Formats: sequence, C-alpha cells, structure tokens
Amino acid sequence: MHRHSRHLLIVGAVAVLSVGQAWAAEEGAPAGDDSSIIVTGVANQAITSATSLSLTLRETPQSISIINRERIDDFALTNVNDLLAQAVGINVERVETDRTYYNSRGFDITSFQLDGIGLPLIWGIQYGDLDTALFENVETIRGANALLTGIGNPSATINYVRKRPLDHFQATGDFQLGSRDLWRGEGDVSVPLTDTVAARITYAHEERDSYLDHNRNNRDVISAIVSWQVTPQLKATAGYSRQENNSDGVLWGALPLVYSDGTHISYPRSASTSADWTYWNTTDTTAFAEIAYGFTNGWSVKGVFTYKRFEENAKLLYAYGTPDPVTGLGVHGMAGIYPSDYKQYLGDFYASGPVRLFGREHSLAFGLSTAKRDGWEYEGFSFEDIVYSPVDQWDRASIAEPDFPDTYLAARSTDRLTRAYGAAHLSLADNLKAVVGASAIWLKSTGYSYGADLYRKDSKLSPYAGLVADLTTNISLYASYTDIYNPQTEVDVNNVRLDPAKGTSIEAGVKSEWRNGRLYATAAIFRARQKGLAEFAGTFDADGAGQAGDSYYRGVDTTSKGFELEIAGHITENWSLSGGYTWLDIEDPEGNDTRTWLPTQTLKLSSTYAIPELNDLKLGAQLRWQNAIRAAVDVGTYRQKGYAVLDLMAGIRVVDHVRARVNVRNVTNKRYLNSLMWEQAYYAPPRNVLATLSVEY
Repeated sequence: MHRHSRHLLIVGAVAVLSVGQAWAAEEGAPAGDDSSIIVTGVANQAITSATSLSLTLRETPQSISIINRERIDDFALTNVNDLLAQAVGINVERVETDRTYYNSRGFDITSFQLDGIGLPLIWGIQYGDLDTALFENVETIRGANALLTGIGNPSATINYVRKRPLDHFQATGDFQLGSRDLWRGEGDVSVPLTDTVAARITYAHEERDSYLDHNRNNRDVISAIVSWQVTPQLKATAGYSRQENNSDGVLWGALPLVYSDGTHISYPRSASTSADWTYWNTTDTTAFAEIAYGFTNGWSVKGVFTYKRFEENAKLLYAYGTPDPVTGLGVHGMAGIYPSDYKQYLGDFYASGPVRLFGREHSLAFGLSTAKRDGWEYEGFSFEDIVYSPVDQWDRASIAEPDFPDTYLAARSTDRLTRAYGAAHLSLADNLKAVVGASAIWLKSTGYSYGADLYRKDSKLSPYAGLVADLTTNISLYASYTDIYNPQTEVDVNNVRLDPAKGTSIEAGVKSEWRNGRLYATAAIFRARQKGLAEFAGTFDADGAGQAGDSYYRGVDTTSKGFELEIAGHITENWSLSGGYTWLDIEDPEGNDTRTWLPTQTLKLSSTYAIPELNDLKLGAQLRWQNAIRAAVDVGTYRQKGYAVLDLMAGIRVVDHVRARVNVRNVTNKRYLNSLMWEQAYYAPPRNVLATLSVEY
C-alpha cells in the first residue's frame, strides 16, 4: 500500500476511534435523558448472512452495510441498480439497458442471497430491473464469502431481506409521477388472519419512457407470503413472488466510443444503437417454503426449499466497428432472437445454538445445502448485414428489421452444487471472540453451449477464521482470513469455461459504536489475491466460437488491496448520516494497474434531517463520487474524468397518514458514461424529478 494511503487510513482510524467522543457524556447519561429517542440501533442489529451465526455488525469480522426500508423510501430507490449504486464499496456497471454487473474491491459480485440463503448458481448478472418493493432491507457483506456460499469470491455478497408478515395490521400505498412519463403504483398490506396465521401481499406496477432513443419499460411485481405459528416453537412460512420486466428499444452492447483514428465520438445523451423493434422481456419467479423450530435450550433448526425460474425472450441488435471521423460511416450491426429458460432448485438445512465449554458459552452453526440449475438457451441469428447511417444521423435514421430464422437449442446446461458448512463463535475471554468455520463444496457441470463442452467437476474445502477484540465498551479490533476458490462461468475465446480462480483474502480493521448502538463507524484494510481471474477480452462475432455479441475472457493473476471508512446511523435524534470512502489498488503480477475501468476511489454519502414540529418535514441528500477511469478500446485508450452525482429529497406530512415527497436526481445534470467495463458504453440519465404521495395505516 502506498505511503500516503497508509497515512489516510491512520487518519480515518483515528476518526473512527474519536467519532463518538462528542457523545461520550451521553453514553453514561441516565436513561431518562434518552427517553425521547426512538431511533433503532444500527451496530446492535443481529444478522446471519455474513457467517451463518447470529452476530451483530460489531461482532462480525467483516465489513457490512445495510440500506434499510426508510432510506429506500426516502430516496425512491425502487430498483436494485439505483440502490446498490449508493452502497459503500459497491460499483454498478450498467453496460446495457437491461444487463448489469456489480463489483466490489476490484472483483465481480457473483453471490446473491434471499433471507441469508445463497443462490450461488445464478449468473452474476442482473437482467432487467429488480424491484425493491419486495424487500425490507438490503445487506452488502464485503470480502470473501466462502463460509456463506462455499465459493470464495473476495468481492461481496448481496443479501435481499424479504418483507415478512407482521403480527399486526399494516397497509401502505405509494403513487409516483416523474420525468419522461414515469408513473408507478405500489401497495403493501400485512394482515393477521388468525391469532397464529398472518399474510403479506405486495404489488407494484411501473411504466416509463426513457431519455434514450427508442427505449421504454414497464414492470409488474407481486409477492404473497403466509406465516403460521403452528406451536410456540414451530413456525412455517411459504411465499411466492413474480416480476415481469418488459423493455423495448433496448441496448445490446452500447455506443462505439472512438473513431477509427482514436478520437472520442461526441454523442447526445440520448444516443442509442438500438431500434424500435428490439425488446428484452424477462420474468423472474420464486417460490419458497420454510419451517423453523426453536428448542427450549436455545437451539434452533431450519429447513428452506427455494424454486427459482428465470425466463427471457429477446430480439436484439448489436452494433460493432469504429466509424470514420470524416464520413461517420463504418458501424455495422448483427441481430438475433434469444429465448431462454433457467430453473433452479435449492435446499438448505441449518441448525444453530449455544454450547458451554471450558466455563464459557459459545455458539455453533452448521448445515447442508444442495442446489441444481438447468438452463436452455435458444438462438435465431440473422445473417443479414446491417449497415448504420453516419453517427451524427442516428437520432433521425431508423434501422429496418431483418428476417430471422427459426430458433434452435444452442445451449443446454446443468449445474449441481452440494456443500456442507459449519461455523463457531468462540468466547475466548470476556473481551476476545473468535469466529472459525469451513465450507466444503462439490460442484459438477454438464452440457454444451454453442458447440462447446461445459463439463467440469470441482471440489474444495475452504477455511474461515476471524478474531474480534473489544478494546473498550465502544471500540473493537478485528481480523479475518479465508481461502478463495471461485469456479467461473466465463468462457475463453474458444468458448471453453475458464478454470476456477484461486487465492487468499484477508481483512482487518476497527469497529466502534456510539449512542447506545445508534451510530456505527468502521475502518478496514483488505487484500485479496486471485490467480486465473476472468478478465474481459472481447466479444464473439458471427463466426466466433460462442454466441455472437457475447463476451469472452482470459485468466489473469490479480491482487487487490485497499481500505474503507464507513459511518452509519444517527448523529442526533433527527439527523442521520450514512456512507463511506473506498480506496483500491488493483495490480497484475508485474505490478501494473489492471481492471482500470474500475474506480480506485469512491465516496458514498447519504444524510437526512427531520423537523417534527413542521409537519414532520424531512430534508435529505445523497452524494456519489468516483475518480477517473480508463479502458482499452478498439483504437487506443478511452478516459473518463472523475465525477460526482448529487440527489436531493424533501418530504412532509400533508394530513394524518398521508405524506408527500419530491426527489430530484442528478441535480447538477452531470454528464458521464455508465461504465467502461466493455469497449462500448452509454450515458447515464440527466436531471430528473419524481413526486410521490404515500398513504400509511
């Protein structure tokens, strides 16, 4: 780590250690002095998604951030892409309108969970916009996740926490109107049906045009969950959710960034290489059944079965080539029809509870999970040569739809994953705790993809160890280590899957909590080394070994190191502050910078201030900043300067049970590209406004 970065970390750690001193007197104040504060604690919130153990944020030897329902509502974060863009240490790579990648600490995020249950066989890609109406909050656990999924990717794990039935009646409804003909309706009702049975139903519908030429979108989301307290110890829960996301005029790939002489192409922000006849429609269906039993001795067991189906039907147009700087010609296109269907089955059986050993109480967790994914991909590729008009005429020209042949089954695959895992929270002393564990996986893949054999068979035992030492009642030091064993889905130029990436990941830092857990601050350093990590190397053309327009990769040895500073919670009863700063250094074996399309410095901040005496007025802002990035393109290197995006909000109680809110996004109308992950990109949205009317009972 560079010397100046060490100095920054030292300053940050000192800030963490001292951030609560202004409230030190309050920590020891009589309970009556705090009676008016009703803010929920942050640091003492227990989660299981990081280690499979029920630990607070401070007890967990990894970096964790939580974006809760209040923040989701305040800033109208109605889709996961907008939400994760505000999460500390997470980058959202919007490479296309309907295909998005995520990364953290220099590496792609491939692990996603629902209520702490991993679905490790899902591609690390979000198709369409995943709606947040279904979730109570979203947790991001940064660092290697071998203990969580058995697959040690040192980026992050995203855990979506579902809305669950409540033991009392609650109903909320939102109606939104926004720029570019956006309108949205959302309803959420939880009803106790009997003394032991409760149900919760959530529905959302959204329609919008776009700042991009041709692009339009609408989606429907519905969820129904029923819980039954069979006995005081036994609880059964079952649920179903479905999201349909339909997009027209979509980008497959994006804009060529340079002319054939290497100079940058200047586009209007609305520029697109799409056409009106393109579409990308997806349907996500999930059903789950869960049964949990709590014993009187503190032990509990839980079994969860999850079924997930992803269907897509797409007609896509991909532009390629570098235009001539004088004529603007030289861009061609290819098109295809791509229906696909993926089905996943996941069973997870889990037990946890306390044990007493050597005069101290500890906790254990262990489990067994099995997963299967079946996939079918069809293709109907048009061999007509599509020629684009000059670049400066794209907003006025239309591209005729080519003829498409009948589709054929181009890819058929099956993945099977079995894992056994265990973890222990050991009380070594009153102020010293350890988290140790291991996860063993057995992974097998069979099938073919566009003529390539997908067979692979892998197994690995990955250990995990962490230590947390309490320095004071407010401050703890921690450290953790885990192996990296990351079977990769990416293929090389011959359309053959890359070997698993292997390596190690370590993290250490300081955590602190203030104001009785209402304010939480951390500083962390980390380092991860991976051998054979997939790095984007290009896209298949019509004569390539893989699907035309899809990406191929090469394996690269990569080291990522850096540090993070974070704060979350309430500075005062009415003033909340959340956010953090991340610094990264990503190098290849020769010490050269690699993955340069990733920002090496990011800052995320969110703050709200409430004035209860003024009809519960609440004002807020969120800021997102990143430094300059660059990427190799067809001719030379493309560079994008650092930029900052500011969002503002204001909400007020109109009458009892009714609130009005206005959100202004990208207030300064900053112009920037969404991502340089690929050799193409498109522009982010300009300034836009959203008005919301909310009703709650």
